[in-house]
Amino acid sequence: MFDFETTVAEIELKVRKLKKENELLRAEMEKTNGQCQELQRQNEQLNILINNLKEQNNNLKLGNTLTQKGDSVEIRLKINQLIRSIDKSLELINKSE
Repeated sequence: MFDFETTVAEIELKVRKLKKENELLRAEMEKTNGQCQELQRQNEQLNILINNLKEQNNNLKLGNTLTQKGDSVEIRLKINQLIRSIDKSLELINKSE
């Protein structure tokens, strides 16, 4: 009888330890999930910034092309490329909202 009670007490102790460990792991998981969401938000913001910088770069290139005397076909192609780039950036911004 004594061995049975000892075994039950040991099992109860182990169950309490496992419950506590489970609670700690759940809290750690929630913290990690919060950090993951924050990193995803930062990633989206950085992607938008990258797209804006690419757009500014294209604008500068277009400005340089316009200031130089060049072929009007080349200028039209660059303008069309810039318009497509702006459209893609707007799509990305709309998706992130």
